[in-house]
Amino acid sequence: MSIAELKAAYASGTLTPRQMLRDVFARIAAWDDPAVWISRFTEEALVARADALQATPAARDLPLYGIPFAVKDNIDVLGLPTTAGCPAFSFMPQANAASVQKLIDAGAIPIGKTNLDQFATGLVGTRSPYGAPRCVFDADYVSGGSSSGSAVSVAAGQVSFSLGTDTAGSGRVPAGFNNIVGLKPTKGLVSTAGVVPACRSLDCVSIFARIAADALAVLRVVQGEDDNDPFSRPFQPVPLAPFGFRFGILRPQDREFCGDAEAAALYDAAIGHLRDLGGTPVAFDYTPFRAVAELLYGGPYVAERLASIEEFFNAHPGEMDPVVRGIVDGANRFSAADAFRGTYRLRSLAREAAEQWRGMDLMLLPTSPTIFRVAEVQAEPIRLNSLLGIYTNFVNLLDYAAIAVPAGFRANGLPAGVTLVGPAFSDHALARLASRLHAAAACGCGHQPDAELPLIADAAAETGMIDVAVAGAHLSGMALNHELLALDAVLVNSTRTSGEYRLMALRGTAPPKPGLVRSPGLAGGGIEVEIWRLSEAAFGRFVAALPPPMGIGKIVLADAREVCGFLCEPCALEGAEDITAYGGWRAYVASSKQALLF
Repeated sequence: MSIAELKAAYASGTLTPRQMLRDVFARIAAWDDPAVWISRFTEEALVARADALQATPAARDLPLYGIPFAVKDNIDVLGLPTTAGCPAFSFMPQANAASVQKLIDAGAIPIGKTNLDQFATGLVGTRSPYGAPRCVFDADYVSGGSSSGSAVSVAAGQVSFSLGTDTAGSGRVPAGFNNIVGLKPTKGLVSTAGVVPACRSLDCVSIFARIAADALAVLRVVQGEDDNDPFSRPFQPVPLAPFGFRFGILRPQDREFCGDAEAAALYDAAIGHLRDLGGTPVAFDYTPFRAVAELLYGGPYVAERLASIEEFFNAHPGEMDPVVRGIVDGANRFSAADAFRGTYRLRSLAREAAEQWRGMDLMLLPTSPTIFRVAEVQAEPIRLNSLLGIYTNFVNLLDYAAIAVPAGFRANGLPAGVTLVGPAFSDHALARLASRLHAAAACGCGHQPDAELPLIADAAAETGMIDVAVAGAHLSGMALNHELLALDAVLVNSTRTSGEYRLMALRGTAPPKPGLVRSPGLAGGGIEVEIWRLSEAAFGRFVAALPPPMGIGKIVLADAREVCGFLCEPCALEGAEDITAYGGWRAYVASSKQALLF
C-alpha cells in the first residue's frame, strides 16, 4: 500500500499497525530471494513498537504513522549491526543515523537492513558476500546497485519505502530495473550523519518508493540542516513550471542503449509523454556531462573511496569483495596533484555543462542504457558496471537533483526507466513532474505492473492548491520572490491580466512595489503577471504576512479566468506614477535602471 492508502486504512479502523506488520512478515517470508535483507528486527520487537504507536493517541497525527520501511546497510539503525556489505567491517552503532531518527520520530517503523554492493561501490547489486538480490521480474537479471536490497524490498511490496544511498546512481539504477521511483536529493539536503561514506563529498541518502508522492512525503520528513553533518545545506527551493517547461533530450549521436532497441523506444515514448504534459523537448549536447561521468571512476575522484575506508582497507584487504577491493586500490595510482588536476577538469566541464542549461529547465534521460544478466556482470564486472552509469555518474559531481521513474516494459517483461534531472534544490518540483510522467507511462509500480496509480495530490490536479497572481516585487528574480520560494510555491506560468488593469508605481515603499488597479472600460494590453501555486496552508501564511497597503482579492486574467492576486488600498495610490504603458513591473524596472546610466 502507498503511504496515503495505509494512513486512510488506519484512520478508518480497517487496519492497525500490528495487522500491517503481519502482512509485512508474510510478504517477506513468501518472497523467494534470500539476498534482499542482511538483518531484521525480531517480529516481537516490531510488534511491540507498533503497539506502542497505537497506544499513543498523539502518534496518529504523525506524518508517517505506522509506515514500514527498510534501510540500506551502510546507514546506522540502532539495535542492528552496520555492515556496509562486509562482515569484517560490521559494528553496532550507538545511535540512529539522522535520517532514520527523523523517520522514526515521524511514526515510521524500520523493519531491518538491506543488502548492497559492498561499501556502496557498484551499480549492479552483485558485489556482496550476502548474495545478489535479483530483479523482481526475472531472477536471471541484476537488481541494480548499490542499493539493491532497498529497491527490491519496495518493488516486492515488502515495505512502503526504503532508504538507499546515491553517489553515482545507486538510488536511481535499481529503481529503473524494478519499476519503482528513486529520488536522489540535492547534495546536503538530507543529512548523511550516520552513513558509512562511499565518497563523502558526493554521497546522498536516497529514497525508493512505489510512487513519487510517497518519495516526496518521505523527503519532506528527512530533509533539513544538521549541525552534525558539515556537508548539510539549507533548503532553498527552486521552482519548475508544471507547464511550458523546456526539457533536454539526448541527440541521436549521444544515445547509447547497448543495442537495446526496446529501451530506446521507451525513452522516445517518455519524451512524447512529457511533451503531452506541457513540455517542449530541446536536444542538447551531452558531451560535457558524459565527460564528467567518466571522471568519477576514471579519474582521481576514486581516491575519495579509499579515504572513506583507508584504515580498514589497509588492515583487511583480504576481507573485501575482490572487485570492490580492486576499484578502491585504484586510488593508489593517483597523487595529490592528480586530485587538483581533476578538480580543474571538473570546473572546466561544469562551465560547458552550464552553457547547455541555457536552453533547458530540466533533463529527461534514460536511467540506464540497458539491463544485464547476473552471469554477464560476473563475467565482465567493471565494463558492464561502467556502462550502467553513463546517464547517472555526473549528477552529484555537478550538484543536481534527480528522480528516476518507471517508463514501461520490454516485450520480455523487463522494465526500463527514465530520470528527470534538475538544478540543485528543484527536488520538490521534480517529484511533482515525475508523478505526472509516471502516471502517463501507465506501467504500474513495483511488481504490480497493472496496478492503478492512486490520485497524487502533488500531481496535475494539485488538489488543495491555490493559484496567486503576482505583478511586482514577487516576480521571479525580483526582491521579494524569496518569500514565495520559502513557502515551496511553484511557478505555473507567465501571462497577462485582462485589458482593464492599470499598473501604478507606489511612492515610499521598500523595496519598491507597484499597485495593480482595475479600471473598468479600459481597453489596454493587460499587465504581465506570474501565476504561483501554493498549498492552502502556505497561502494562509503568505496572506497573513502581507504588509499594508497590500491585500488579496480576485484578478481577471487575459483568458477570463479569475485567480487570487494583489490589490492595493486606494490611499496608497496618492502620488503614484501610472506605468501601465510599460506593460509590467519588470519592463518598468529595466527602463528605470537604464535611465540611471545616462
